[in-house]
Amino acid sequence: MAEPPATDPAARPFVVPCADLDTGAPWRWLRAGWRDLRRAPALSLLFGAVIVLVSAGISWLAYALGRFALLATLLSGFVFVAPLICVGLYCVSRALEQGRTPRLRDSFVLARRVLGQAGVFALGQGVIILLWSRAGMMVGAFFPFDGGDPGAFWEFLALGSAVGAVFATLTFAVTAFSLPMIADRDVDMVTAAVSSVHAVMRNKRVMLVWGLLLVVLTAVGFATALLGLGVLMPWLAYASWHGYRETLDAAAWPALE
Repeated sequence: MAEPPATDPAARPFVVPCADLDTGAPWRWLRAGWRDLRRAPALSLLFGAVIVLVSAGISWLAYALGRFALLATLLSGFVFVAPLICVGLYCVSRALEQGRTPRLRDSFVLARRVLGQAGVFALGQGVIILLWSRAGMMVGAFFPFDGGDPGAFWEFLALGSAVGAVFATLTFAVTAFSLPMIADRDVDMVTAAVSSVHAVMRNKRVMLVWGLLLVVLTAVGFATALLGLGVLMPWLAYASWHGYRETLDAAAWPALE
């Protein structure tokens, strides 16, 4: 069934309408993502291999050059490349959903079309990472840890974890549905990000489960010497696409062709 035509821009809401999700939603997204992975195994593994190579390169640089060089590498490299890789993966699920055969060429075409919005996303993530790093340094400066005091250690750990949780929650809320939306609709990144945060806040319990699943599965990928990321990251990207499609009603914005 064809989607209804996009509405007049002046009549569109500032925030994309979202659904109220049930507790089974994250598991449906994972099942749907796994189906997409099985339907496009070659293309999925190609993207997965790129993710593994990039992750291995960053890990090697972090080991060889140290913490500050790692931060610079993240900001100048992976943080800017990752959104385009994700968009390419969303293009696979989008094609399958539309009954088309996914092609690598289509992923490149779509990535070029959303390059500007993906750049805005990357810059925003870079700012968050910088603030996160600075906040961690401030915690260490204002609450110095004395290795001989176990109580001070637990206080330092609790405070650092609380600060990290704030930035991690913000990052998750912004990214949960925004990138799939810009890969699907002609929408600006600000609208996509605000809509993603709104949907996450409307479905806190469900999105908490989804966030925990992402953390656990990503940890499994790292525990396999990064090789598991070659399968897990495409799977999670496809699942995120289906999460976006189930959660946000973006019919008022024109679909990308």
